[in-house]
Amino acid sequence: MSDRGGSHRPGAGLGDYPERGDDELPSWLDRRLSALAAPLRRTQASRDLTRVLGRVDRYSQPLRCASDSDLQSALDGLRRRLVIDGLEPDHVARAFALIREIADRKLGTPHYDVQLMGGWLMTQGMLAEMQTGEGKTLAATLPACTAALAGFPVHVISSNDYLVSRDSEEMRPIYETLGLTVGTVTEEEKDDDARRAAYACDVTYATGKVIAFDYLRDRIRLGGRRGLARRVERIAAANDRDPPLLRGLCFAVIDEADSVLIDEARTPLILSRRAQVGEQRRLLKQTLRLARSLERSRDFELEGASSAPVLTELGRERLELLAAPMGGLWHGPRRREEWVIRGLSALYTFERDRQYIVRDDRVQIVDALTGRVSPDRSWEGGLHQLIELKEGCTLTPPNETLARISYQQFFRRYLRVSGMTGTAREVAGELASTYGLHAVAVPPRRPNQRVEIGERLYRREADKWKAIVERVRSVRDAGRSVLIGTNSVASSEALSERLAATGLEHEVINARQDAQEAAVVARAGERGRITVATSMAGRGTDIKLDDDVREKGGLHVIATERAEARRVDRQLFGRCGRQGDPGSFEVLASLQDETLTNHFPAWLLGAAARWPSRGEQLPPWLARLLLRMPQRAEERRHRRLRRGLMSLEEYLDRVLAFAGMRE
Repeated sequence: MSDRGGSHRPGAGLGDYPERGDDELPSWLDRRLSALAAPLRRTQASRDLTRVLGRVDRYSQPLRCASDSDLQSALDGLRRRLVIDGLEPDHVARAFALIREIADRKLGTPHYDVQLMGGWLMTQGMLAEMQTGEGKTLAATLPACTAALAGFPVHVISSNDYLVSRDSEEMRPIYETLGLTVGTVTEEEKDDDARRAAYACDVTYATGKVIAFDYLRDRIRLGGRRGLARRVERIAAANDRDPPLLRGLCFAVIDEADSVLIDEARTPLILSRRAQVGEQRRLLKQTLRLARSLERSRDFELEGASSAPVLTELGRERLELLAAPMGGLWHGPRRREEWVIRGLSALYTFERDRQYIVRDDRVQIVDALTGRVSPDRSWEGGLHQLIELKEGCTLTPPNETLARISYQQFFRRYLRVSGMTGTAREVAGELASTYGLHAVAVPPRRPNQRVEIGERLYRREADKWKAIVERVRSVRDAGRSVLIGTNSVASSEALSERLAATGLEHEVINARQDAQEAAVVARAGERGRITVATSMAGRGTDIKLDDDVREKGGLHVIATERAEARRVDRQLFGRCGRQGDPGSFEVLASLQDETLTNHFPAWLLGAAARWPSRGEQLPPWLARLLLRMPQRAEERRHRRLRRGLMSLEEYLDRVLAFAGMRE
């Protein structure tokens, strides 16, 4: 199949549960060499793309006038060759020609050259960087169908359940015409038999989190054993009523790969079960009471971009005095300070409508990068319960860890990983060094007409909101549509109030409206439409422009702050100017934005506010400098977090190896 697993078919040499074993995982040196070789690999792959198109076109010509029975005969012969020889280049080209012809007949949308190039890269185990709007959903059918025809179980991984259901249903006619079965697994599906049946299909659509957690459940079912021990166990348990959910980790096609492999890789995936609240309720109340007794600046400080609380020496002494009558763990300085720091975090670091929302008497985490609610996630170490207590919600039982794995560990266990995204450039080195996944840019089908207007930085937040409202009104009055991106639920709702107060009709999509997100974003290109969205809302959803909107300049995108990563900004700006459409984007920010106040000291921002310039805007060069520095710093910090997590997981694997598998 690849340099990792040859051209074998599952069940013919790969065992009952194919995956890369511990001895096959790349070492630190292997990963560094892979990263160093990335430019050469990308150059060679780019050169191969034009030759691939010629080969596919040559095989496509006789298929255009072939009957359905002729196509079936060609399919039968191709399937045999793929099963015997694996993913040989000539067989892959034949498969692409056949898949494109079937897509044309069943969907009326044959694969364009850019999709063929992206599909080829993914079949080779690479990441295709395709611009937004180039049809990545259709492109994914090329590697998925080809690998499935060769006999490999394929997982097509999307970033949310909506895309999982939408993409599988839209592409189902292609798969079924090829004689392939399609399954979907979402978080709502709780029945193990239904999940097992979905994974038994030739192609399964799911999110990365869903598949990773099901993999952890399988590790528990199989007792954490691999290789021969597992095969013997499976043979002995042939009549077991609780077999594994998955068929192994063979071939993954990851949509929005940077979101899955980078943005979601900062925290480990932990499979847990609910424990009893018991005595913890009293401990939580004591923690919040002590935390509220401490004074900011005197007893503790909030440091860094994450506003993490740090106790001062005076604060430690005061805490010792306050905790002295309470007994128990409060006598130990280390445990005492750990719990109070959690309490301070719950009170001052984690804010309602930013890091979380309260819905149906529950605290639900808002993903910082996507702006979506993650209802099944919770913070560890009692922090989640402290926030529930702070908000007056019913306390949920704490979690007891059963198994854990990081995204870095999990995806490296696939025999072959591939993917696609519109924003891989900034993290190409990390993708190569961590996953051995080389990103190659695919040229756009049509010239890009997206216009960058630039950045405007205002002294005060009120001036920024006023300028945004005026800008929205002028663009709407010009007959165009507007999409405004915010960084939090609170910001989106604050802007919504201002728009409503001035009589501007609009729609809001944030963590409170995640179910309607795609439908709202899809209409964002209608004449006079104003849409306010958090972060990357609607990622993966096409915005189709009305004809008169296209003639007047297309969709205009406004960012109200710089995001934590340049890739996230590019995703937002990529909502306009799709597939050669006209469009424009700009950034309107202020010195009082959280992204700046968390990064720069107050004296520096005060000096910038006094900088001589006309009006309330700062000079463009100063705006550029102040807006880009925090973004680069956050990217470095997140990269260190991901690297630290990977090192920790590898360390735990080594030290716990004597006791068997950790997962």
